[in-house]
Amino acid sequence: MRKFKEFKRIRTVLIVVAIIIAFISLFVSQSLVKDLSREEHSKMEVFAKAYQTINAADENTDLGLVLAVISGNKTIPVIVTDQDQKVISWLNIEIGKKDTAVYLADYAHRMRDNGNSIRILFDEEDESRYYEVCYDESLMLNRLTVYPYIQLAVVVLFVLIAIFALLSFKKTEQNRVWVGLSKETAHQLGTPISSLMAWTELLKDKYDDELISEMEKDVNRLEMVAERFSKIGSMPEPVQADMVGVLDNVIDYVEHRSPATVKFVRDFPNPPVNARVNASLFGWVVENICKNAVDAMNGKGKLTITLAQEKNCVSIQVTDTGKGIPKNSWKSVFDPGYTTKERGWGLGLSLAKRIITEYHKGRIYVAHSELGKGTTFRIEIPR
Repeated sequence: MRKFKEFKRIRTVLIVVAIIIAFISLFVSQSLVKDLSREEHSKMEVFAKAYQTINAADENTDLGLVLAVISGNKTIPVIVTDQDQKVISWLNIEIGKKDTAVYLADYAHRMRDNGNSIRILFDEEDESRYYEVCYDESLMLNRLTVYPYIQLAVVVLFVLIAIFALLSFKKTEQNRVWVGLSKETAHQLGTPISSLMAWTELLKDKYDDELISEMEKDVNRLEMVAERFSKIGSMPEPVQADMVGVLDNVIDYVEHRSPATVKFVRDFPNPPVNARVNASLFGWVVENICKNAVDAMNGKGKLTITLAQEKNCVSIQVTDTGKGIPKNSWKSVFDPGYTTKERGWGLGLSLAKRIITEYHKGRIYVAHSELGKGTTFRIEIPR
């Protein structure tokens, strides 16, 4: 549980750091864009003055500096039009195979709409005759505008990869813990179970007592528990099984060990329902859910187990009349370490989910729950 909280904390830190980097990057980039945009506007004002000087020049005007200013513009697209919006000249624009006049006129119109134009009057007293210098953002400015969003995408991708790596590491670590714990438990149970089986056989030869028979049942039960643990991590092959028989065995066992005030209701269809399951592990899942339901009802209530054959799956629903689960915990109940019991380990439902999803390729989830009224767990196994 502690490592799960640590993982959540690391994931939160990564997301917060990514958001901070994104905001800083956007702020700095936008500041640079604004500065570069103002600089380009200043250059275009100088360009317009130079163009105006050329138009007003006579034989005594030195045009060297003016031409240097105009030819010095290597990056900013420029279109010069007259008062009738007829294109006079252009600079730094690739025409290609387009209709030059139409393309330039449309381009100049877009520049004008964006507010990127400077008017040059022939005569200060006559505003009807003028040139208009229309310009667009340079390639550098366009790249700088797009850059922060590319950087943001890279940061998001990095965070997603980091979270995916953490999830994979967490899942691998959980798998190692599950398999190691299960194998060791099965190994440790093996010797005393074998010894108990031998002692039971000896007692049967000397005593003919019903207690010996019950003891034998419990020893067989221990053997089945050890078998279940030994199968964890070994990917046991599911086989076709009668689901009514599998559920009956589990319910009989849980009902026999539950208070008489708990009523068990079996809602099974009459035609046989078959599914590919590992009966031992699948029975463990249903047993776990039923025991949790009995605990949730404090030993008094009704437990309904419903089996149905649907179009694409075989479904099992376990409905109790217990205290219910808050909606924000419907998914958390399957997390390792989640428990509401004082002495619980919080591993039962986590193990149940692993058995259903990994070994049976199915689903297990809380279908419905209402506080004070009860909970319904639903299992779906592919047909």
